[in-house]
Amino acid sequence: MGVRAQQKERTRRSLVEAAFSQLSAERSFASLSLREVAREAGIAPTSFYRHFRDVDELGLTMVDESGLMLRQLMRQARQRIAKGGSVIRTSVSTFMEFIGNNPNAFRLLLRERSGTSAAFRAAVAREIQHFIAELTDYLELENRMPRNFTEAQAEAMVTIVFNAGAEALDVSLEQRQQLEARLVLQLRMISKGAYYWYRREQEKMAAGHHSVHTKEES
Repeated sequence: MGVRAQQKERTRRSLVEAAFSQLSAERSFASLSLREVAREAGIAPTSFYRHFRDVDELGLTMVDESGLMLRQLMRQARQRIAKGGSVIRTSVSTFMEFIGNNPNAFRLLLRERSGTSAAFRAAVAREIQHFIAELTDYLELENRMPRNFTEAQAEAMVTIVFNAGAEALDVSLEQRQQLEARLVLQLRMISKGAYYWYRREQEKMAAGHHSVHTKEES
């Protein structure tokens, strides 16, 4: 990459970071102005258009980055699990670390998930589907259950985790720890439920096959 390209990438990065820094519990992405973001990044407002078509393109880039950041962290958590550790506890701890370190990135995902922009809603939905798909793959490999079971389990787990994340954004450390413990319990209940549901379905199928064979023999 040439010097000019590196400089352009640094400026683009500065714009993304400037926009993230201006988000808060009281301030959503929709309230940001191009002029404010450019000033925070240290460039002239007219220079913004060398990097993004408009503020919406900046926002979509931020959504993509937030989702990717979270998925990469969860992959690292699964690597830690492989070395010996509680699957659910390690995953929940990693997720809460992400929220603690990147509250505005998670706020963006939460708000735009049900925001007024169809493009933003679709982008967040896509990130959540990536998250569900990766968890489904992991559960399918670890639990040796059919994909329709692990997909339903993954979707339920991601929904609960995201809801807990919304609660965790603006609470004290003690409350976050309580929330984390509750989330671990809820996810374990889902995991056990999925396992026993699958076993029951297998037993019903086995009983059905046995009944058919008995009739044929008689």
